[in-house]
Amino acid sequence: MTEGRIGAVTAQLPDHSKLLRLLKEGQSRLGYLPESLLVDISKSLGVPLGDVFGVATFYSFLSVQTQGRHIIQICKSLPCFMKKSQQIINAVEDVIGEKLNTPSTDARFTVHLTNCIGECDKAPAMMVDGRIYVELTPQKIAQILKDYK
Repeated sequence: MTEGRIGAVTAQLPDHSKLLRLLKEGQSRLGYLPESLLVDISKSLGVPLGDVFGVATFYSFLSVQTQGRHIIQICKSLPCFMKKSQQIINAVEDVIGEKLNTPSTDARFTVHLTNCIGECDKAPAMMVDGRIYVELTPQKIAQILKDYK
């Protein structure tokens, strides 16, 4: 493909930086991205709804489902798995009383698995609202989560 044709093709692509900015603003304002917001963004940018939904579901910091006030992200990388992260997942689910990806009944927490958070040497690890906790044990989970109201 010649350079001129590449320029013509990229000129037809939607401005995804604007799309991502609007999705992040919506997530920040509402706590998640309801379908009605995705439709509004699609119409305002002239981007197909499927593309908007695709971007909204691609990034781990965006959600199309309601979320708890605090987001728990448990690392699912191989080092954490090898250090028994499943025990951490089970302990978190026991403390909050819900399974992965479901807001707790008191709307305090939602738990997600995430790819590497960069603490492999201190596995298993998790983040709560962006704060990293490492060298976790099931016994540490209740202590950590009690401070999140």
